[in-house]
Amino acid sequence: MTSPSVEFIGMIGTQDASETRPAAGPVIDPAYTTRFARAHEDAGFDRILIGYSSTRPDGLQVAAYVAARTERLGLLIAHRPGFIAPTLAARSFASLDQFTEGRVAVHTITGGNDTEQRRDGDYLDKDERYDRTDEYLGILRRAWSSSEPFRHEGRHYRFEDYAPGVLPYRPSGIPLYFGGSSRAAYRVGGKHADTFALWGEPLAETAEQIASVRAAAEAAGRTEPPGISVSFRPILGPTEELAWERAHRILDTIKSGSGRPFFDQAPHHSGTPAPQNTGSQRLLAAAAKADVHDRCLWTPTATATGAGGNTTALVGTPETVAQALLDYVDIGVTTILIRGYDPLDDTIDYGRHLLPLVRQELAHRAATAAPLTSAGSAR
Repeated sequence: MTSPSVEFIGMIGTQDASETRPAAGPVIDPAYTTRFARAHEDAGFDRILIGYSSTRPDGLQVAAYVAARTERLGLLIAHRPGFIAPTLAARSFASLDQFTEGRVAVHTITGGNDTEQRRDGDYLDKDERYDRTDEYLGILRRAWSSSEPFRHEGRHYRFEDYAPGVLPYRPSGIPLYFGGSSRAAYRVGGKHADTFALWGEPLAETAEQIASVRAAAEAAGRTEPPGISVSFRPILGPTEELAWERAHRILDTIKSGSGRPFFDQAPHHSGTPAPQNTGSQRLLAAAAKADVHDRCLWTPTATATGAGGNTTALVGTPETVAQALLDYVDIGVTTILIRGYDPLDDTIDYGRHLLPLVRQELAHRAATAAPLTSAGSAR
């Protein structure tokens, strides 16, 4: 069996800011956004994630701007079901997909924080939100594949004679990514997702989540399970010692509160309520067990930020971090999302020093894999 290829996803913002960098410039800085996106394209990333929150610039607008200034970079647009009708969403994403000749993918975020949801007028509880997402994604899939008008009457949506006037660029449709770590997320994402996205937990816990996603996909009647994405914050250095020194400087800066969380959500400090979403709770649980897991997974950055996003780090030389990423590939990961605390410069470093090592090793594995006989056994 040959080793799988790996999809690399980065993440961009429209303003120079991170947990260690105070926001600089306007909320929408066109020149910075262009540099950031092109840095990912030059670095060899396959896609960039454009995030979502109630205070962030609209993701479709950002994606259209970036698409006009890059040539091949894929656009993974975070999207919360429920705020616009699924038929309108289907046309919006399909239109951009046509203009970009198939560069669009959608990352579904059902929402794990009641306060954040209510800022945009959503008062459903978590179980109701996942029920709505299930119905919503079913409509999206049909709207992207139907050549004839259709009607729908469900719990959350009702319409008649919807005629998809614009379809995705490719007959296979627009790829659906899905994030979450709860049972409801496994159920809905296992049913609909092409790729199921997890945050960077230790290997054993990640393997457990992968098994849960695959079980949910099988229960939904799927013959092929979703791909699996895992996300990290790599902290690189030319030596192990220098990498760890940098990691601790980053942690000290986070604790000082001089930066701003990428997701525009205030970090949870001691004495504030615990996060509502299961993914953040799982990261904090891993951090409570140990600072360092497996080869080089480092968790204090999650604790310092309240795990308000993908906040666990991989620390070491490019060689060490590449091997750590390959450890996740070995348990079934197909997509890796990485972003840095020094967002633009880290993107450039990942392209120079990290992505090539992972891809070279996977190519080596594929080239040296034993050929199979017609009966399926190695010669």
